[in-house]
Amino acid sequence: MNAMATQQPAYLVDASVYVFRAWHSMPDRFMDPAGNPTNAVYGFARFLCELLEQTRAEQVGVAFDESLTSPFRNEIYPDYKANRDPAPEELKRQFAWCKDLARSLGVAVFADNRYEADDLIATLAADCRKRQHPVCVVSGDKDLAQLIGEGDTWWDFSRRRRLDAAGVHAHFGVHPWQIPDFLALAGDAVDNIPGVPGVGPKTAGALLTHFGDLDAIYSRLDEIAWLKIRGAKKLAARLREHEAAARLARRLTGLTSDIPHIERPVQLRCNGGCSDSLDALLDGLGFGRPLRERLHRVREL
Repeated sequence: MNAMATQQPAYLVDASVYVFRAWHSMPDRFMDPAGNPTNAVYGFARFLCELLEQTRAEQVGVAFDESLTSPFRNEIYPDYKANRDPAPEELKRQFAWCKDLARSLGVAVFADNRYEADDLIATLAADCRKRQHPVCVVSGDKDLAQLIGEGDTWWDFSRRRRLDAAGVHAHFGVHPWQIPDFLALAGDAVDNIPGVPGVGPKTAGALLTHFGDLDAIYSRLDEIAWLKIRGAKKLAARLREHEAAARLARRLTGLTSDIPHIERPVQLRCNGGCSDSLDALLDGLGFGRPLRERLHRVREL
């Protein structure tokens, strides 16, 4: 049996997904004693409790998007994520509290003002892979499915969908390593990446099934007219016309897995946190007894 298959994975959490989800779904009535909103941190606390209770995880890394307006991808393509409204101050404050909460529970926290959470997770996953340690990427973001290799899983926690590499292929129609090329062709509206006009997910998947990757597609454009793809006769010309855009998009959709200032080997082992720090944070947030007791139980797992 593969040794990786018998190990508990390192859980790499895309925190921003769950902070934003709580911000939009939790009632506005959650406030601290000073009247500041706490709905996002309250929802994130419940998510973190659920995750740690279900998994009894020994190794956890939580990555936050601190580079909301300054990721390096904006240097490549200024319109990257330009369709998103800036985070309000009330939410930025709650992001900071969420990081403090995770640290108080003894969970390793990662954030950077140049690299996005996806890149941080890619770097952590690469380090785990070097040590032959499986990972479970906790996120609903399909971009991160590109990290899944043998023994790994992508876990959309909220939808209770957990996929291995074969499951990623069955669900998205391409292998994990093809996801960046898939997004470069079909585009990614969430990140404001346009892709090739007229190439949707089905066409992108069919092209990658036949050719393998973006480079092979562009080196064998003449073959496309003979494929059983709707509009195949005109597709090669469209791809040729928009090659520069597709190549640019591919630089945006791939993840950076070698962030230099993250110390290796990465320390992900949960350390029990700090009871006093947790109590001080919860006092400031004004959280009641039920969640407070639950968080302390989780900290002691």
